Amino acid sequence: MNYHFIAIGGAVMHNLALELQHNQHVITGSDDEIFEPAKSRLAAVGLLPQAHGWFPDKITPSLDGVIVGMHAKQDNPELQRALELGIPTYSFPEFIYHHSRNKTRLVMAGSHGKTTCTGMLMHILKAYRDFDYLVGSQLPGFERMVRLSDAPLIVIEGDEYLTSPLDHRPKFVHYKAHAAMITGIAWDHVNVFPTEEIYHNQFSLLIETLEAGGQLFWFKGDSALQNIVEKSGFSKQESYDAPTYENVAGGTQVTVDGAVYQLPFYGRHNLQNAAGVVKMAATIGITAAEAWSALETFPGTAKRLEPILETESLTVIRDFAHAPSKVQASVSAVREQFPNHKFIAVFEVHTYSSLNPEFMQRYQGTLDPADHVCILFDPHVFELKRMEVPSRDTIEQRFGKGQALSTKSELEGWLHDAMKTTEPTVVLLMSSGNLCGLSVDYFTDSNRS
Repeated sequence: MNYHFIAIGGAVMHNLALELQHNQHVITGSDDEIFEPAKSRLAAVGLLPQAHGWFPDKITPSLDGVIVGMHAKQDNPELQRALELGIPTYSFPEFIYHHSRNKTRLVMAGSHGKTTCTGMLMHILKAYRDFDYLVGSQLPGFERMVRLSDAPLIVIEGDEYLTSPLDHRPKFVHYKAHAAMITGIAWDHVNVFPTEEIYHNQFSLLIETLEAGGQLFWFKGDSALQNIVEKSGFSKQESYDAPTYENVAGGTQVTVDGAVYQLPFYGRHNLQNAAGVVKMAATIGITAAEAWSALETFPGTAKRLEPILETESLTVIRDFAHAPSKVQASVSAVREQFPNHKFIAVFEVHTYSSLNPEFMQRYQGTLDPADHVCILFDPHVFELKRMEVPSRDTIEQRFGKGQALSTKSELEGWLHDAMKTTEPTVVLLMSSGNLCGLSVDYFTDSNRS
């Protein structure tokens, strides 16, 4: 089959392109900008476009399908040409369903924890089942973020964000799950979902699209989610919560049905996630004991409480947290795991929601467990999104704790002062951006002190 990708450089899009080429399909693609690691990975297999931009001449009647990414606009000339020629056009969620319509589909959803939960389930299944997958981040032990084969089962990270320029429904409605897990709901993507009600409605749509006889698992500690589930009237649903646990060096010890398991991760939110994943695994015949045992070797996911430096006196952790609920969960987890450490937290406002001065108020209290707090902002990011740059005083007032900084040099100077101590220290770096270019080498550089 011949497929053309519009916006081939996207995280999922380029992985899907790589997988289809691996499966002997003929692939072409275009994009107006491609960043690493997609650039190098596409180049390595001859799929990197020779020039940036959109080229309608690439769209010919010989194509069997066109796959369009969210990055493309509705008036994209390649997309318009495909529609004119009547070539089958798919968003990547539609294509994934097209491929998996005869498989058992397990979907992980929620405002936070989707990637981690998908990774946990994939890790469990790797020991017991042949399966396909789509996940939003590269995971240890898996070559690509997408696998499409003749396996009878597929695990999908279900995103509530818009499907494509032609379809403004959430991606996860296309998967028609046989079993779905919702980790929790916390208003996000305010540029697309301007009210909490609209955002919550996306998850109602997910429940409505579950296959007849399907199963739903949801976190019982989320009252908004509970309300959505109850209003749905969906019959085969079950809540979950964290098992009994104890923090230990390097992770957590949990007790389930009298059995004790040593898990290499920590944080109550991660244990909640694990409990839900174990229930998801049970839908395809994997016992709780088998699932918990498998999680004892779970390697984690990149930028999710990921340790990037560990010495006797200093631990540096990288995390993708950006929404208020995610920040609160990560900060609380680190405080609980390192109760006797000096705790330094850096949070970068980077997403559209976090850059909004009104939305910033939702971060009140989320950073309180840390001893020293920096709120990092890059004025250039505001300018790129055509947003007014707030004052440092405004940012500090909205967050309620911490010092607002805007440059790499300011951040390094602040860290230098905060880390002057003889106490064991833990540093948590939270960002969906690049922390104004701060490198991990800063923490290992002897000149820092």
